[in-house]
Amino acid sequence: MILTTTHTIETHQVKEYLGIVTGETIIGANIFKDFFASIRDIVGGRSGSYEKVLREAKETALKEMEQAAKKLGADAVVGIDLDYETVGKNGGMLMVTASGTAVKF
Repeated sequence: MILTTTHTIETHQVKEYLGIVTGETIIGANIFKDFFASIRDIVGGRSGSYEKVLREAKETALKEMEQAAKKLGADAVVGIDLDYETVGKNGGMLMVTASGTAVKF
């Protein structure tokens, strides 16, 4: 299945719009990742553990969105938007939402 942030696909013509599809995931960052990330903030550098969590959350949200599109019989999802937000007490959890329009060619 084609997943794209663009609203059109150069080599395909959309024949039917099937509706909006979404995928959501919420991942909590554990205390050890928080501790090591705070050390990184002090000494500088990138926080590999948080980057890994962000990638995993994004991939999960995209997979859920793709599964929803497959249930509708879609060939692609266009106009994909990814949103990231912290939620929960003290922003201790990360929510990633993927949304787009399921289409048939």
